Amino acid sequence: MKSVTDLGDLRGRRVLVRCDLNVPLDGDTITDDGRIRASVPTVNQLREAGAKVIILAHLGRPKGKVNSEFSLAPAARRLSELLDAEVTLADDVVGESARATVDALDDGQVAMLENVRFEPGEESKDDAERSELADKYAALGEVFVSNGFGVVHRKQASVYDLASKLPSAAGGLVEAEVEVLRKLTSDAARPYVVVLGGAKVSDKLNVIANLIRTADTLVIGGGMVFTFLAAQGHEVGTSLLESDQIDAVKGYLDEAASGGKQIILPTDIVVAPEFKADAPATVVGADEMPADQMGLDIGPESSERFAAVIEKAHTVFWNGPMGVAEMEAFAKGTRAVAEALTKVDGLSVVGGGDSAAAVRDLGFADEDFGHISTGGGASLEYLEGKDLPGLSVLAD
Repeated sequence: MKSVTDLGDLRGRRVLVRCDLNVPLDGDTITDDGRIRASVPTVNQLREAGAKVIILAHLGRPKGKVNSEFSLAPAARRLSELLDAEVTLADDVVGESARATVDALDDGQVAMLENVRFEPGEESKDDAERSELADKYAALGEVFVSNGFGVVHRKQASVYDLASKLPSAAGGLVEAEVEVLRKLTSDAARPYVVVLGGAKVSDKLNVIANLIRTADTLVIGGGMVFTFLAAQGHEVGTSLLESDQIDAVKGYLDEAASGGKQIILPTDIVVAPEFKADAPATVVGADEMPADQMGLDIGPESSERFAAVIEKAHTVFWNGPMGVAEMEAFAKGTRAVAEALTKVDGLSVVGGGDSAAAVRDLGFADEDFGHISTGGGASLEYLEGKDLPGLSVLAD
């Protein structure tokens, strides 16, 4: 992939930058600005090169319709603060306001177009419809920089089609993500431990299948663990369970055993009668869960064991909280895993999405870890060995 420095002299040139600014909001308040902060170095690099910077981004799922609930206004305000420079937000994506906003840019200034997903062509499955929209994007710029790793697994107009219409390069954020993921897939220092959590095992079946072959140990927590426990014949009460995945999980357990790999499951579980922050919590053995209780976190014994395994590793990839981390009573397992990652003598990677939000909510700094990914879904698909359209289109 070409980098920004391969694009030549950018002074006075209009550079379209695809960023991932899809941040969580509470009303108009951004609750985790990690993705915006991660976009700043490349935006500043382009500003310093004298480019006229035009940011393309999305927020939420407006499904091709203009919806003020999904306006990028909060992201534009926060980016302005981080850059200490005004970021002008156009009122539309490729219409009159977008054209006027771009025309008004001076060298080194930054503008942002409205949510690209307001345009029905952005996520269209029809190649011609996406290409038509990409032509409109391209007309606003002269050069394209892909800097939104969280969307490179999507074949969308501002990610995939636009890159083929203008001289294109990967931004620093995308380059850094790819470098880390390459280490995880082909050059990992051992022991190599993968920690997987989150709600559904079905979301991670393919990555489990691939990582059984590349990692030394898989550590499983979160809601997905109950399908593993059920596959071992244990009662899981009213916990989240994907009964249609039990046979697949049994296959992975057998494959790991026959291949000399470890899949480590919790030995104790924090349970409660209902999914509520103030529900009375108790700790039970993973093989002793009551039929009328639900598991909401790994227990203290499991937290210690997971942490010990992580701290001995030289490479760790973690995706998915160990419990309902947004509720303090059920966040201890996630905190223990995060703390252990900060002690890894080697590369520790927090795999974006809920994991990244959880570590920040728990008070950890980004600098406490080797790398915090900005793309949970994209990271997982890369580790599955899938082709990511937004990367393949940038290949030299």
